[in-house]
Amino acid sequence: MLRASAVGLLMSVAALAATPTFNKDVLPILQKHCQGCHRPGEIAPMSLLNYAEARPWAKAMKAAVIAEKMPPWFADPKYGHFANDRRLSTEELATITAWVDAGAPEGNLKDAPLPIQFQDGWNIKPDMIIEMPKDFQVKATGTINYQNILVKAHFDEDKWVVAAEMRPGNAKVVHHMRAIVRPPGSTWLAKAVPGEAYEEGSEAMGGAKDGTDLLGKYNPGLGAQSFDVDGSAKFIPKGSDIVFNIHYTSIGTPQTDRSKVGLVFAKAPPKKRYWMSPGTPAAFNLVIPAGDSNAEVVSEVTVGVDDAKLVYIQPHMHLRGKDYEVRVTYPSGEAETIFKGKWNFDWQVGYQLAKPLAVPKGTRILTIAHYDNSANNKFNPDPGKTILWGDQNWDEMQSGFLGLVFDVNTDVSKVFKSSGPSLMPRGTSGPTLAAYEATLKK
Repeated sequence: MLRASAVGLLMSVAALAATPTFNKDVLPILQKHCQGCHRPGEIAPMSLLNYAEARPWAKAMKAAVIAEKMPPWFADPKYGHFANDRRLSTEELATITAWVDAGAPEGNLKDAPLPIQFQDGWNIKPDMIIEMPKDFQVKATGTINYQNILVKAHFDEDKWVVAAEMRPGNAKVVHHMRAIVRPPGSTWLAKAVPGEAYEEGSEAMGGAKDGTDLLGKYNPGLGAQSFDVDGSAKFIPKGSDIVFNIHYTSIGTPQTDRSKVGLVFAKAPPKKRYWMSPGTPAAFNLVIPAGDSNAEVVSEVTVGVDDAKLVYIQPHMHLRGKDYEVRVTYPSGEAETIFKGKWNFDWQVGYQLAKPLAVPKGTRILTIAHYDNSANNKFNPDPGKTILWGDQNWDEMQSGFLGLVFDVNTDVSKVFKSSGPSLMPRGTSGPTLAAYEATLKK
């Protein structure tokens, strides 16, 4: 396959009628695929907004796109089609290659497209910005448990949200975070003082997260999220608050952070509701044996409502993760694999299905992940340790954030129910697909 791709690229380079220039040919590609991250204040290490910034990186750009390291995209094209596919076309690859091989000429500035106007750094144009009311003090060293910060957002009426974007105040210490809708009457964080940070498991956390919904997420490379699928939107009930759930990491010096989330509201109430699973399916019973270079862990949920459609997939693992697969088994017994992809901890990408997938009530959604807990994994914190589920990077997770759309009156507490391997008792490894299938034969 690599040989075929290389041949196709060489043919495309040869077919170019004229030597590409930066302003006419390369800059439009960077605007389309790269500048969302490669600009000041974003996660990428260099800015690529203009020729002066891009020219020193020309050879590195060519190497990165040919090796398919950039733009970051890890889905196997044999399984599923995605609306947000970041891969460069063969023609775009050929253009960058030919430009670099020709000495990376600038060309005529008159040929350059107009610069993209980023609104105060946002990738969206928010109607409302909700910010943590005060700085969180990030200690220089040691473990920092997940922090939960309640923010009074003053939603005086029901709101429908078509897009959201979370932005870290200090990207050096914010590993990932979530903005969670806490509806009125929730016992979760009921005694919390707004603006104060509470660790997971503390007494102030109160009851379960019943009725909550995941409004926005931040992961390296994720960017803004759109919820306008077939006219759908996310729902925020009148009187709701927002909880910032943040995973900080120490970097050796004291730091501060004040993160925020931007929201774009629907102009009219939608016909469909967009709902994001809170990290399910999940394998809370996972066990990854010490030294295992290809440990398998599976999890599953069963759809419990009618007329739902799957529209989004975002895997989540930690430093030992290798790959992730999603299989769907319909009530008819028919099954298909709808996603396969490599895992990259540094670029936790979400995948928006090009066409919403109907998942009728009773559909089982199974996820299969593999991990390298051996000494050959240079990112492995401790290959001699058996790993269980845990919040920190040196622990592991096997979970998925799945986006669905359904009728606005659907009871979200019934959308997913843990099933199959997710209900198995913790063993010495897995749970694996083979171990789960063996239980079905008993």
